[in-house]
Amino acid sequence: MTVMAHTQARSRHVTPVRLGRIVGKVAIYALLIFWAFVSLFPIYWTFSTSFKKAANVMKGHLIPWIDYVPDWLGWRSLGLSPDTLFNTSTVRDEFLNRFENSVIASLSASTLAVVIGACAAYGLSRFEYKFGPMKNKDISFFFLSQLILPPVVLAMPFLVLYKELAFLDTRIGLILLYTLMVLPIVIWIMRDQFDTIPIELEQAAMVDGCSVWGAFLRIVLPIALPGMVAAFILSVILCWNEYFFAALLTSTHAKTLPVMVASQTGSQGISWWSMAALSAAAILPLIVIGITLERYIVKGLTAGSVK
Repeated sequence: MTVMAHTQARSRHVTPVRLGRIVGKVAIYALLIFWAFVSLFPIYWTFSTSFKKAANVMKGHLIPWIDYVPDWLGWRSLGLSPDTLFNTSTVRDEFLNRFENSVIASLSASTLAVVIGACAAYGLSRFEYKFGPMKNKDISFFFLSQLILPPVVLAMPFLVLYKELAFLDTRIGLILLYTLMVLPIVIWIMRDQFDTIPIELEQAAMVDGCSVWGAFLRIVLPIALPGMVAAFILSVILCWNEYFFAALLTSTHAKTLPVMVASQTGSQGISWWSMAALSAAAILPLIVIGITLERYIVKGLTAGSVK
């Protein structure tokens, strides 16, 4: 009887604890589902709006085949619908040109930023520098502080400089500017990545006959690959979505997709279906890249968080 009473009392004691854990897990999952809905709804709205007619857009219809019947209006305006895809379209040609400009500027600037940023971050991680009163941590913070500067402050200097260098409305001008824009983030990510790699690995490689550059290229870079990929992807996303300087420094030949998306306004108002189709076509490559390389992004951004 004593044993049975003790067992019943223990089960009554454990049940509220288990119930509390279940309630806590349900609350966490409910919060995550809600946050996922909030995060993904703009993407859903963009893609669904590209298949709406004007009346459906204005009435705020959301659910296809229930609130509205999907139509190719937005994609037809770009020459990308099934019935116009193989016909001549000046709008489609312009879209492909802007898409090409965005791809070239984003990939080139991100590659250049990763190459320069990896070398700078390795130096800050492995060597001691002193520039006046500034040491390594101060120099690293100086790079990161450049992100605080509002882009509009640099508008006039860059306009004057690019006019003198004949870089206005050129891809090379955007590439150099985008490289400067994302370089602080690359340096910050890569420095944390290099800090997690034991210096003894490089010392062992140098004992075996490697130079500093040899140890860096053969030992450090392969280990730091996830961080480099994460920095590269973040750089591509930032360059791809950049609008201010692309609108300021380009006019005809080097315009990018964000500028084209913003141009879908006129005296008749905003062409929401065309803007949504353009936005959907613009974010689709980023979605594919993010899903494909998700594990590299997570590894790169969490490097250095646990030591």
